[in-house]
Amino acid sequence: MIVSGSASQSLGASLARVLEEPLTAATYDRFPDGETLAAVPDFAGERAIVVASTISNDAHIELLQLQDAVRQAGAEEVVTVLPYMGYGRQDDAFEEGHPISARAVARAISTGADRVLTVNPHERGVCEFFEPSATAVDAAGRLSEPLPDALEDPVFLSPDAGAIDLAETVRDGYGGGETDYFEKTRHSGTDVEISPSDVDVAGRDVVVADDIIATGSTMSEAVAVLEERGVERVFITCVHPLLARNAYTKLSRAGVEAIYGTDTVERTVSSVSVAPAIANEL
Repeated sequence: MIVSGSASQSLGASLARVLEEPLTAATYDRFPDGETLAAVPDFAGERAIVVASTISNDAHIELLQLQDAVRQAGAEEVVTVLPYMGYGRQDDAFEEGHPISARAVARAISTGADRVLTVNPHERGVCEFFEPSATAVDAAGRLSEPLPDALEDPVFLSPDAGAIDLAETVRDGYGGGETDYFEKTRHSGTDVEISPSDVDVAGRDVVVADDIIATGSTMSEAVAVLEERGVERVFITCVHPLLARNAYTKLSRAGVEAIYGTDTVERTVSSVSVAPAIANEL
């Protein structure tokens, strides 16, 4: 049976349809003292597929409870799917005395799972923190699906050289176009300097492809550079549309034509589902 966390209900339902497996009705509650309670009163099966994006601290606790609840209800195998893995970018101790937060949460999740899948982790190395190792599901190929059919001499850009393969994947899915990347220098968690690429964007449509859009600050700077260079239209596509705080407003004010994301994080821009990619791995 498919069991979804409260933040992944749409994706859980889509995965149930693709796999043609039943979807259990999980319940979510909160006690007066603030503690959460996630339960599966109708669960009945030998295998549980728990689908839960850990987009908040509450979501992490909810996932651990769901894993335990299905095991308590008789599941012999628990497969945990993390469409979006929270704390996945904290994959190192960046300062003395800091934890490796991705490792800490991976260890906790591993205690309740026989198998773990996660979609396009920011750093693939976080999969090694799980026991056994998690499987990274690549859903980047689906990012081209919501793009307009007739882009004007398109350029597919990634925010840095490390993500150029993502831009190439989206380009290949679309069927043609040029690829390039921005030079990005990160000074801290919030201070990022971005310099323009050498590609000529004047009068052309640009698709900026990234794995995660969080606050939108870096992406807004990238769009501003493109506007200065006479770009025709700018589209943004990403796997994980966190769009925290006022990110959507920032990007709209910067001149973005449209934002497309997947349902790893369920937002209004989630226009394509990663359910088929997850189903292929399952």
